[in-house]
Amino acid sequence: MGESGWRWNDAWIFVSLVIASGAGRHRRSASSRRPEGVRLADVLSTADHLNRAIPQRDELETAVRRLLGAGLVSVDDGWFRITAEGEQLWRSRPSAGVTTTVEKMQGVLGRRHAPGSAEWTLDEADHAAAVQEYVVRSIPAPRRSPEGHPDR
Repeated sequence: MGESGWRWNDAWIFVSLVIASGAGRHRRSASSRRPEGVRLADVLSTADHLNRAIPQRDELETAVRRLLGAGLVSVDDGWFRITAEGEQLWRSRPSAGVTTTVEKMQGVLGRRHAPGSAEWTLDEADHAAAVQEYVVRSIPAPRRSPEGHPDR
C-alpha cells in the first residue's frame, strides 16, 4: 500500500488498544468498561503478546497520530480509549484467529477509513517508563512455599 494508506503497524497498535481496553468483548457494554481507558504499559503488553515485540516509540507515535486523526482512538492525560467509531469498526471486521487479526484489521481500515493525521507526541521518557513498567510486572513472582508447613 502507498505511503498514504494504512500500515501494518497502525493495525497492530489499533488491535492492541482494542484488546487492552476490553472494547473487543462483544457482551460487555461500553458503560461497564473503565471510563478512563488504558495506560501505555497495557497497550505495550498487548502489542507484545500479539507480535512478540514491544512497539518502538516512533512506531507507536506514528500509529496513534494516524488513528487519532481518523477518529478511531483518543488519548487524554495518558489514557488511551477506543472511540465509538473505532469500536464500531472493530465489531464490523471479519472473524479471524489471533494470528491473522492484525492483517484482517489492516484490510478493514483500508476499506473503511482514510488514515488521519493529528498532533500527538509520545515523550521518550514516558515510553521508556511504560516499557519498564510492563517488563517489571511481566516477570513472574517467585514461588514461595507455605509458611508453617509441618513438613518443613
